[in-house]
Amino acid sequence: MRVIVALGGNAVLERGQRPDADTQIARVALSARALAKLADKHELIITHGNGPQVGMLALQSAADPGLTRPYPFDTLGAATQGMIGYWMLQALQNALPGRQVMAMVTQTLVSAVDPAFEHPTKFVGHVYDQAEAEKLAREHGWTVKPDGPYWRRVVPSPTPQRVVETRLIRRMLREQVVVICAGGGGVPVIRDEHGRLSGVEAVIDKDLTASMLAEALDCDAFLILTDVPRVVRGFGTPQQSEIGHTTPHELRGLDFPAGSMGPKVEAVCRFVETTGDMAAIGSLDDAERILEGTAGTIVTPNARWPLTSTL
Repeated sequence: MRVIVALGGNAVLERGQRPDADTQIARVALSARALAKLADKHELIITHGNGPQVGMLALQSAADPGLTRPYPFDTLGAATQGMIGYWMLQALQNALPGRQVMAMVTQTLVSAVDPAFEHPTKFVGHVYDQAEAEKLAREHGWTVKPDGPYWRRVVPSPTPQRVVETRLIRRMLREQVVVICAGGGGVPVIRDEHGRLSGVEAVIDKDLTASMLAEALDCDAFLILTDVPRVVRGFGTPQQSEIGHTTPHELRGLDFPAGSMGPKVEAVCRFVETTGDMAAIGSLDDAERILEGTAGTIVTPNARWPLTSTL
């Protein structure tokens, strides 16, 4: 089975933690041990988040007196892809002796006229209280918005159209290589009137990129692995309940927060609707059980897994 995994930010950094290297490396090693079990049985592609790391580097860059201007977000996205990809590469090599693993810096094509550039929505960086967030917004020209009980910076998040290096990833999978790619959704790029690529100031939703890439690579399963065991219906209400096996139609009839679970639900629904295959949201620790159908929120065309024919 060909499986693509989109790791939530908790695989690298717990919410609210400051992103020091030792903490992140230790968490990546834990994640790699869980993913190694999947790689033993399946073809595996791994994507990951980078929001806290991009936000940290953006803040450092903006405060650096030696720079004439801060590094742009596409460059910071490439830097964090390389950094986290290196940690994950090494951890997986240690967990899978003899197996070939490759970490790639990949570009994700977006439209230059995507309306998201006029309406920033993607959270990046540290969490702050409202007063500190508004102070930083005034100092650096940021846009900030509430994210649950915290406040964070937001940047444009255009819709991904294609991972530029898709053909190369497909070639690596044929060689049984575990591929780490599309970190943070990939480096956002556009094509100019001459067909040349150039980076843009944005951060792409990693789960939507993973969904698109899963379709392009003919994956059998798309897993979003995060810090929750299942999607919850009516979260925060007395009627809340976990969702086990479900369909895109059912999920689209429910209301999920736009800044957290909403994009994940949208990503799995798109993949299942387009391919007719299986997607799931659940805990990293439950990855094997999710593929067995005994954990996580499993999304299929007919709410069954393993799939039965819908024809």
